[in-house]
Amino acid sequence: MATTSLVTGLKVVLPVMFCLMLATLVYTIITDGLPLPDRQDVFTPWFVTTILDFYINLVPIAVWIVYKESTWSGSILWTILLIIFGSLTTCVYLFLQLLKLTNQEASEDPMYYLLLRDSIKDGVGLRDKNSLVVTARFVFGALGCVMLGALVYTCFTYGSPFHMELLYPWMVVLLVNFYIDVAVLSVWVVYKESSLIIGILWVALLIGLGSVGTSAVIVVQLFRLSPLDPLYLVLVNNSNRAGDMYERTHSAALRIM
Repeated sequence: MATTSLVTGLKVVLPVMFCLMLATLVYTIITDGLPLPDRQDVFTPWFVTTILDFYINLVPIAVWIVYKESTWSGSILWTILLIIFGSLTTCVYLFLQLLKLTNQEASEDPMYYLLLRDSIKDGVGLRDKNSLVVTARFVFGALGCVMLGALVYTCFTYGSPFHMELLYPWMVVLLVNFYIDVAVLSVWVVYKESSLIIGILWVALLIGLGSVGTSAVIVVQLFRLSPLDPLYLVLVNNSNRAGDMYERTHSAALRIM
């Protein structure tokens, strides 16, 4: 019942967030014009830093979309849409993936089936000497360090971001865009952690530090994997229930091979 409620809740929340983002974007374009690069009133130092923060946060979502899509054309198309439209694309893509869940999947473990590819022919559970776990640790660790450096530099050079004058229209649009993606990532973070308290603490880190927190969460999760594990195992949690499905899928993949 709880898992079905989760799917229903996401199907309601995602369109609401989509409409909120779209309304904010359209309203700002009408009242404040387009954010052209020559507008110094828009492209302030903190706006640029927030853009960097926003796009680093998009990296794990983009990687997941590329993994989920069965064709390169689909992966490229969705990634381009994600870069251009941000959280609007995130909401649409997730909603479409939720619609693909069967009633059995929605009632059994919707997050597991939502996050992983559809086909068991991917060889779930098979160890691979060419696993990208170590590479991913380095990439997300580096992204977190880059963002942390940008935050520290901007703070020391231009002062604190906690000033009302920084909440001008296009900064508000960017923040709404940013925190919708944070909300999506937070669902995954809470799902991953066996302790609700730890999950909430991680979410607080995501809200407070943005992509620095996101990178930290992902790196910690990656260090829980063996370097030989397939990278996509970072998506699923470590509960016995997920583990049982993991083993069943693993066995099915081995039989096919």
